Amino acid sequence: MNEPTIYEQIGGEETFRRIVDIFYARVEADPRLRHLFPRDLEPGKEHQRLFLMQYFGGPRTYSERRGHPRLRMRHAPFPIGPRERDAWLEHMLAALVEAGVPEPARSVMETYFRHAAQAMMNQIGNE
Repeated sequence: MNEPTIYEQIGGEETFRRIVDIFYARVEADPRLRHLFPRDLEPGKEHQRLFLMQYFGGPRTYSERRGHPRLRMRHAPFPIGPRERDAWLEHMLAALVEAGVPEPARSVMETYFRHAAQAMMNQIGNE
């Protein structure tokens, strides 16, 4: 028998929608990050939700619509240093808690987000 995916463990698409909505509400109110995002946040929310669902074992809709994620390439135009990394991670981890993501799935997701936040950095020393 296969172990349930993180996607299944946390409640599927609805939980990912909550995580992304919470995250983006926090970004929208954060001057450390808001300027890095376009005026209309909806397309980004959709992309992030589909990517996270796919990454954590859900439908492959993201790849079907957008191809390979190429996260570093997609984030390269934006200055991401320690300040932005830390703000992004703060909001993402808070979204997991606020959305009620249970353990052990939350710890698995937190580990991924810590690594992803670090990997997206392309600037140094702007703290």
